[in-house]
Amino acid sequence: MSPRTKQLPRHVAIIMDGNGRWAQMRHLPRTLGHREGVLRVKEIVQAASEIGIEVVTLFAFSTENWSRPALEVSTLMRLLQVYLGREISALSRRNIKVRFIGRRDQLPRSVIRTIERAEEKTKGNTGLTLVLAVNYGSRQEILDGVRAMMSDCARGALAPGEVTEKTFGSYLYTAGLPDPDLLIRTSGEQRISNFMLWQLSYAELYFPEKYWPDFRKQDFLEAIEVYGKRCRRFGGIGKKA
Repeated sequence: MSPRTKQLPRHVAIIMDGNGRWAQMRHLPRTLGHREGVLRVKEIVQAASEIGIEVVTLFAFSTENWSRPALEVSTLMRLLQVYLGREISALSRRNIKVRFIGRRDQLPRSVIRTIERAEEKTKGNTGLTLVLAVNYGSRQEILDGVRAMMSDCARGALAPGEVTEKTFGSYLYTAGLPDPDLLIRTSGEQRISNFMLWQLSYAELYFPEKYWPDFRKQDFLEAIEVYGKRCRRFGGIGKKA
């Protein structure tokens, strides 16, 4: 099944919100909500690949998530490793490239090794790029980019007058990727929570009420259809004005 639109976004970013609340509504531990959420990752990534989306970025773990209970944090880290361990061969067979953004040096060493293996195994793939934002915060990303750019300016590799939006974008974690055309945040919350603040400047926003564990392939295709009906003006007047 394909979305009923010819206007596909190149890059879809998703805040996978509501795992814990989904579990609590069922009187289950929050960790079981995260386990169910992993199943939706597999389903949505496959759907995106099938219809020709170029990039999907999933907000998997934020820099603020360290403040959650230790059991929940350890479960999230373990689920990341289990997902990649079980799925990386299948992702590679489907020609999907895996990429991580975030401050990986602060992650457990076992998680870093898993990340590095996934990137290495899929680096030559040319289909969908699956970007996992792990220990990611957009303000931190921007600060890291500014520091790196200032360092290059200080050593003479870059002149201040040469700094443009494109130049600065090359210092961000997402260098080389197109900016998201569509942001989906499940659970009905209508905020972007320190996620891709620079890159989402002109993205279309879509806030379905469903929690992430209930967000299925058909819901994803409906989001793509909604996107296809929108008129993106980028500050202009648009084709229909």
